[in-house]
Amino acid sequence: MTLRFIGTTSDNGGCPTLYEVVETGDIVVQGDQLTDPKDLAQLRDVKDGETFVVIPRDLLTRFAPKE
Repeated sequence: MTLRFIGTTSDNGGCPTLYEVVETGDIVVQGDQLTDPKDLAQLRDVKDGETFVVIPRDLLTRFAPKE
């Protein structure tokens, strides 16, 4: 898998950050892990091995495809 950096709204080079999987166009997100049991209990259809990260809306809208 080859990852291409898309962008970040972090001032210090940390997270949150978006990457594209070059071969498929899929998106990889880096962010703070959602860990609060009350929040996790609201999620549906969670498969083993899945994790959840919180991404600010600004990051998604800033780097969303424009076409």
